Amino acid sequence: MSRTNTNGKVVTVDEQAFENTGEQTIDEDGFPVVDETSAFEAAVEQETQAKVDANHPDGIPDTSTERIHGVTLEQEERIRAREAELERISAQAELGTQDGREQRTRAVAAHGSTERRQTFQKRAASVDPRVDPDRDDPRTELSQDELATVNTEATRLATRLDGWSRAAISCRLAEAVVDDKDLTSAVVRVFGELQMAPGQVVPIGKLEDVDRKEVSIDGRVKTLWDPSHPSIAQVGLIADDSGQTRVTIWKASEAPWIAEGERVRIHGAARNWYEGRVSLAVTGWSTIHFPERGRWWEA
Repeated sequence: MSRTNTNGKVVTVDEQAFENTGEQTIDEDGFPVVDETSAFEAAVEQETQAKVDANHPDGIPDTSTERIHGVTLEQEERIRAREAELERISAQAELGTQDGREQRTRAVAAHGSTERRQTFQKRAASVDPRVDPDRDDPRTELSQDELATVNTEATRLATRLDGWSRAAISCRLAEAVVDDKDLTSAVVRVFGELQMAPGQVVPIGKLEDVDRKEVSIDGRVKTLWDPSHPSIAQVGLIADDSGQTRVTIWKASEAPWIAEGERVRIHGAARNWYEGRVSLAVTGWSTIHFPERGRWWEA
């Protein structure tokens, strides 16, 4: 539908509507007509959700060797890092599925450890021939009766020596028997050597025979007296079946308090001499144990 205006130009209805958009409509009473139809605009929640959807990783396009269009630099770096991590995981998975790889690695590590141990033992054999890895077991040189006797004595000594197995004692006894040809003297010699070995509890009566600076003892507190110096926490005598010795506990050691009549086991006590006799000192490197403490059945 169209009409002709005053200047003779033909104007359509749509054009007339476009031309009249700026004009306000007047009703029949002469009042302007107000358009109460609300305009459709995005709410705050909708705008926020749109931003979230636009920045979500699942909505980011695939990567390429060039820049990723439509994403920020931070998003692109995150995508690159995620792809690199996936490639690394895939490579590890492929290596982990190789047949026998774990077993071969374990075998190589064990072989290297054995070689290093043998090298160390060969060097130590120049000082102590008994640790030579190429040396034959001395028990093979004993007769059947001698071997049975050696094993019996080794079992008996194992109950008196902490930290030594029956097999180790048996090997040392067999070596001593081969050298001395006398089982009794071999037992006495081996027992004395193992008893004085580092880490073993030394009888208090044998402290003078020990040639190292630190020893371990096990005895009962016989008496305590007042310290003669402010830096000394406690001082007294500790005795066992073989003898007794003076023990000084320094305050700097922060050792636990001991009481008269109590059984104590001291590890790493410093060995020194006091008035011509051997004595012990508890230092910061020493530890004190109380074997009889906490025995609830005696409470």
